[in-house]
Amino acid sequence: MAEDPGQRVADDPPHGRSPRRHQAVSAPDAATCTCTDSRPAVFSSPPASDTFTPTIFSRCVTFRQVSALVTSSDQPGTRLGTSAAASGEISLGYRRVWSELVCGLGRLYSVEPSEKALRCLRRRLGVGPFQALFSVVAGPLAQPSTPGVRYRRWRTVAFDACSAIKAPDSERNRAWLGRLQARLGWAGYPLLRLTTLCETGTRGLLGAVFGPTSEYETTYARQLLPLLDESMLLLADRGYDANEFLADAAGTGAQFAIRITARRRPAVLAVLPDGSYLTRLGTLKARVIDATITMKVDGGEETREHYRIATTLLDHRRDPAEALVRLYRERWEIESAYYALRHTLQDGLVLRSQDRVGLEQEMWAQLTVYQLLRTIMVDAVESQPGTGVLVGAIGRTVLAGLLPSRRPRTSPRIVKAGRSRYPSRPAESRPRQSRSITGLHVRLRAAPATPPPLPTDPHGDLRKATAGLRPMSAGNRNRTFHLMAADPKRSWRPREVATALGIHNTASFATQMNQWAAEGLLQKISYGTYMLADSSRSRS
Repeated sequence: MAEDPGQRVADDPPHGRSPRRHQAVSAPDAATCTCTDSRPAVFSSPPASDTFTPTIFSRCVTFRQVSALVTSSDQPGTRLGTSAAASGEISLGYRRVWSELVCGLGRLYSVEPSEKALRCLRRRLGVGPFQALFSVVAGPLAQPSTPGVRYRRWRTVAFDACSAIKAPDSERNRAWLGRLQARLGWAGYPLLRLTTLCETGTRGLLGAVFGPTSEYETTYARQLLPLLDESMLLLADRGYDANEFLADAAGTGAQFAIRITARRRPAVLAVLPDGSYLTRLGTLKARVIDATITMKVDGGEETREHYRIATTLLDHRRDPAEALVRLYRERWEIESAYYALRHTLQDGLVLRSQDRVGLEQEMWAQLTVYQLLRTIMVDAVESQPGTGVLVGAIGRTVLAGLLPSRRPRTSPRIVKAGRSRYPSRPAESRPRQSRSITGLHVRLRAAPATPPPLPTDPHGDLRKATAGLRPMSAGNRNRTFHLMAADPKRSWRPREVATALGIHNTASFATQMNQWAAEGLLQKISYGTYMLADSSRSRS
């Protein structure tokens, strides 16, 4: 697993930076809010030659200052700064936060807007500027030479969603987000679902989209597919294993290694020497790897978990199965990114805005500040003394405080504050407390080179759920493919295959072969004549 960007130092000076990271943003023009208030809000522009980059801006403000400016109100109880307004009045909203943002300007800034002016200006701005600012800073952060961000020539990225962002329980928020039905009744707060595309090596965000939890994760993820390209390797969990989504992801030119549910039993078209096998997921040719991972922690406890991973990397010599299984752990970096967004930055608090526009402003502001913080971290680990990226006392302090290498640890995936004190699920197999990992063993489950034997009880229910990965099917489909693969250049008729396999209902079997051809597993070369799909292409 890649080390945290806050724990590594690159060997080379910065180069090959993404163009969006160095795009200079001109300072805003003077703006006056025309709200009916005793003092209008006038924002004086700095000299025209002054520009700022996201990195410089992020060094001047903190997350709580920017987030509080977007989410504060003129009512008590909002997120506050630590200094009073310059006029001496005690302010609990916008003005107090604003005074902290501009306190470093000194005499260069002499005009102080009122809270109502700031509130009205925020409403006039809308969502567009916040979303545009995030689009400026979003994108890959690591250089090509940064360790831990690539597998071979591909930059590793991951899809995932977070559905635990709480919004205030107001009528306008419920009209947009709806209400969530929980096991013991309605949930206390409407929830936002945030889906991001994350660079696993740096936890930087390439893009983000959010909305009601009534939409599926793949619906939001499709909006981020245009961000993928041929230089990326996509990692994702079982929520993204739909055939249509996998085909769309592969259509962007990116490679992927995505875990698929253990209930799926893909057809075995060809068995590779490392135990993986080729198959088709819909119309997409893929490679499937079955593995059992045994994890040992301090104290001697062991846990096992089964994984079935589908990938578009078909060459077993360049991409061994065990290497791809170990690479899949990189997907968990996006979980750490959500932990930083939900718990570290938001501190587990509820969003403050009472309507959709305010919530969207708040979310884009938080995503922007998160990306700026990750940018600083990457600049720190990619810098060496004297390179000029991080200079001055702050730069020296950052470079002197880099963390050591991260230790491998594990902890259970459980809700720390459940709604009931009575357990409703079996005990978690992982240790209940965070423990250090002392050993990790990957055992590949090789696909059988010959068809498995038929079940001894032909009347048993073969569809019932089984623990772990389902065993390789002994059904007609895999037996047929094994038979046809023995002589791949031969064309077969359904009656010939049925006779060879001892199938009595020839008409029903012919319908099955026609369905497999419609799924792309077989090639129908003439009426009632079939070949393996790949064999027919090589023959032509």
